[in-house]
Amino acid sequence: MLMSSDSRPLKFSLAINEALYQSMETDADVMLIGQGVKSPWYVGQTAHRLLATFGPERVIDTPVSENAITGAAVGAAIAGMKPVVVHPRMDFMFYAFDPMMNEAANWRYMSAGRAPCSVVFWGIINRGGEQGAQHSQALHALFAHIPGLKVVMPSTPFDAKGLLIAAIREPNPVVFIDDRFLYEITEEVPQKIYEVPIGKGIVRRLGTDVTMISISYGAHLTMKAAAMLADKGIEAEVVDLRSAKPIDIDLIKASVKKTGKVAVVDVGWRSFGISAEVSALIHEHCFSDLRRSVLRIALPDIPAPAARTLEKDYYFNEYDIAKNVMELLTPQ
Repeated sequence: MLMSSDSRPLKFSLAINEALYQSMETDADVMLIGQGVKSPWYVGQTAHRLLATFGPERVIDTPVSENAITGAAVGAAIAGMKPVVVHPRMDFMFYAFDPMMNEAANWRYMSAGRAPCSVVFWGIINRGGEQGAQHSQALHALFAHIPGLKVVMPSTPFDAKGLLIAAIREPNPVVFIDDRFLYEITEEVPQKIYEVPIGKGIVRRLGTDVTMISISYGAHLTMKAAAMLADKGIEAEVVDLRSAKPIDIDLIKASVKKTGKVAVVDVGWRSFGISAEVSALIHEHCFSDLRRSVLRIALPDIPAPAARTLEKDYYFNEYDIAKNVMELLTPQ
């Protein structure tokens, strides 16, 4: 990725803040609504300086009522605004399913394309830290299942800024999901406003021995695993989907054709998740290129434990990914 002289190191959380600030600065219809957005340190400074700059009419701090907050944002979008509604713990987006799925997702279809619904549903994954089953869930597969919703999940500061700007400019509703485990990651990010296209993945690392496909924090871990595999003489190609819906099948097909062996890494549960969908797409589109069955690495189909000792077994890391891929490559 080439960077111009106007780039500088930026943390993931501050890249989100910059995307919001520049979008609101250039488009008076963009607004932010949600719990705690008036706080300057809110969620890793993602809402820093917004209230002071744009005022309480465009940065609306709300009571704890996810359904009402989201319904208000969808109504504002139908009226022509471009709201970003934030859910600091995406587990509680369950309360917002009706305005998201029944209204926003269907609005453009029901109006035969005449009435856009430009709204961003920003959900944050809060895995680990002994938060337990009700505060640790990654729900991207649920949203990706719904027609009318697009789902993006950045893994780098560059993509966090570019995907959020693209989501805000999109006439259809977009679910933007980030992971707090990524918030301290720093990368060179351009100061100018730019978009990362929705539905277009990226090859993070070139390789010929195996394709490793992931998204969000999983892509971060997969890059670490690929570096470990390289030390053992295994060159893994790392594909970061960036969008859970639509999925960049052309990028996947090109990589699978080259390597013939695939591991899919997902930060959500195994059953009916993104790993299952990507695996199915590969078998549908790339079956003749496969030399082994697709390996899936995902969370077990149980709620997240609260005890730190159990979390170590529940959440996989780069060592687990590398170990499983080594087994995939072992001759049978």
